[in-house]
Amino acid sequence: MRLYAQTPARRNLQVLVDLIAVALIAAAIWAALAVRDTIMLLAEPGRKVESSGDSLAENLGNAGDAASDVPLIGGVLKKPLQAAADAGSGIADAGVSLQETVTQVADVITAALIVLPVLFVLLLWLPPRLLWIRRSSTLRRLAKGAGGADLLALRALTGPPRALSKLPVPPGGWADAWRQGDPDAIADLSAVALKHIGLRP
Repeated sequence: MRLYAQTPARRNLQVLVDLIAVALIAAAIWAALAVRDTIMLLAEPGRKVESSGDSLAENLGNAGDAASDVPLIGGVLKKPLQAAADAGSGIADAGVSLQETVTQVADVITAALIVLPVLFVLLLWLPPRLLWIRRSSTLRRLAKGAGGADLLALRALTGPPRALSKLPVPPGGWADAWRQGDPDAIADLSAVALKHIGLRP
C-alpha cells in the first residue's frame, strides 16, 4: 500500500495537504485548551469562597469550643457560635459547588471545541486521501496483471484529453493504435493513466 504519489508534483501536494490538516487539528486542540484555561479562571472566586468559608468555620468552631469552657453559660454561648461555624461550612460547600460547575462547563465546551473542528477537518481530508490510496493500489495491481496495460491504456483514452495532448499522436490516432494492439502506444497510454494518479510505470 502506497501512502503518497511517486510523481513529485502530486506527492508535494499530498504532503502539503496532510501538513495543513495536522496543523488545523493541532490549532483546534490548542485553542480549545486555551478557552478551557480562560473558563477555569471563573472557578477562582469559588476557591476563595471555599477558603474563606473553611477559615470562618474553623475560627467559629474554635471560639465555640473556647466558649464552652465558660462556667454556667458555656453551653449557651457555644450554640450560636457552632451554628455560625456550620453556616461557614455551608459557604465553603457553595464554593466547592461553584468550582465543580465551572469545571463541568469547561470540560463540555472544550470537548465540543475539539471534536467539532477535528471532525470537520477529518471529513474534508481523510476521504480523498483514502480514495487515492485505494485507487493507486487498484491501478498498481492492474498494471502488474495480465492485460493490465491494455485496461490502463483504455482508461487513458477515456480520461481527460489534456493528458494525451503532451504525447506525439501516432498515425491514425490513439484509439486506432490501441485497437490494433500497438505495444508502444499501449505502453505510452498506460504510463499516462498511471501518471494521472501520480504513479510511475
